[in-house]
Amino acid sequence: MTGTRMEIKRWVAIAALIAAVISGAAAALAAAKTGLLPLASTGPMFQVAASERPAGSLGETFAPVVKRVLPAVVNIYSERVVRTRAESSPFFADPFFRDFFEQFGWRFDVPREYRQRSLGSGVIVSSDGYILTANHVIHGATDVKVAMLDKREMEAKIVGTDPRTDLALLKVEATGLPFLPLGDSSKLEIGDIVLAIGNPFGIGQTVTMGIVSAKGRSGITPEPNVLEDFIQTDAAINTGNSGGALVNTRGELVGINDAIVSPSGGNVGIGFAIPSNMAKPVMEQLVKSGRVVRGYLGVMIQPVDQKVAKAFNLKEARGALVGDVTADGPAAKAGIQKGDVIVAVNDQRVEDNRDLQLKIASTAPGTRVNLRVIRDGKELTIPVTLGEVPGDREAARAESRRGSALEGVDVDDLTPAIARQLGLPRDTFGVVVTNVRPDSPAAEAGLRRGDVIQEVNRRPVTNVASFERAVRQAGSEPVLLLINRGGNTHFLVVEPR
Repeated sequence: MTGTRMEIKRWVAIAALIAAVISGAAAALAAAKTGLLPLASTGPMFQVAASERPAGSLGETFAPVVKRVLPAVVNIYSERVVRTRAESSPFFADPFFRDFFEQFGWRFDVPREYRQRSLGSGVIVSSDGYILTANHVIHGATDVKVAMLDKREMEAKIVGTDPRTDLALLKVEATGLPFLPLGDSSKLEIGDIVLAIGNPFGIGQTVTMGIVSAKGRSGITPEPNVLEDFIQTDAAINTGNSGGALVNTRGELVGINDAIVSPSGGNVGIGFAIPSNMAKPVMEQLVKSGRVVRGYLGVMIQPVDQKVAKAFNLKEARGALVGDVTADGPAAKAGIQKGDVIVAVNDQRVEDNRDLQLKIASTAPGTRVNLRVIRDGKELTIPVTLGEVPGDREAARAESRRGSALEGVDVDDLTPAIARQLGLPRDTFGVVVTNVRPDSPAAEAGLRRGDVIQEVNRRPVTNVASFERAVRQAGSEPVLLLINRGGNTHFLVVEPR
């Protein structure tokens, strides 16, 4: 009797198991008919209606976005001429060896040159051929070519560069090109999926995937006076990816790939991109005038940490502490003082010194802004009219020489003190050459640092302004210079390339 009972229980259990399986299958079939798909096979049965998926959902593949984005990312190949002189070697600086080899026709004062090649990536941002890239990809380049996904190659012109953000704008003569719209990088959140597209190691367009690891990164590059607000990502970025696209899952350009942190030189999952919201105003200014100008406050600032906040009796550790004020600068004229803590610009909170720097730099010179500062525990609002960054004024001078025979030449007013240092009479007129780029036409013609330019195309020059006017009038034609070197004058003809 006992065996019969056990047999009955066994069959009841089997029947219950079969019923459960049939019930589960029926439920799955019903879910499929209603458009409900399970997202996990264990744990709570979270479901999402297929009809409620966001438009353009990727599902299991990024292929639709990649197909749309890839044609707008180009490979960039740039060349620059590097000039060296044999006399720079200590061996050839010895007069004995120089005299010996010069008997056989060797010349040690003649520049030698070689072509240095580099590669990178770029992003077409308009159908008529404007291309955003990283400035370090084309820095000093004499020739720039872009290669598209369809194998077309085109010569590119450098429209302008902005070293402070490491951005550059190129232009190719073409229309109807595929391009990427700029997205709003401020809407990115940590954890969002992003794709990095570029030309790593010169092997051609490559796509990698990752997430936004962090935002607002700074202190990444060693160069001074740079503006950094990097997007950090673990999408693989390697040599050659610089200047390429960082896109979101909607195919919008949210960043320009720019740098990596790596002890080995390869990808270790820490890459950085310039936000599109930083790139957009730079691009617009480069299109309009070929250069970027920024607002200038004229203060030295430092972050506010807990110790500083306590010392200055601040309620919270935020803002930018003014450590020094530039004499006759916009801040000094408005009454900003050492020890002021700037906490807002036009009612926008200032989180730290980097945040203030970005806010001022993104505002045009001549703009009046209201700074909210804390001074001796009291909150004040001080209006300041921003000036122009001094370095941008120098860039404007350089811009007037772009494309001319004197590109790469920097000059300054000749003062009596400088004339005395050069061994020249006090009444010597002209402009003194402070720098000559080694790969420039002027260097090839023999112009040197310390030369005094007294005439440009037989027109006397007495200061930097008259020199710039004469250079602009020469345009892209050869330039005849009268040079005073050590009290002796001679002519040089500088021909543009």
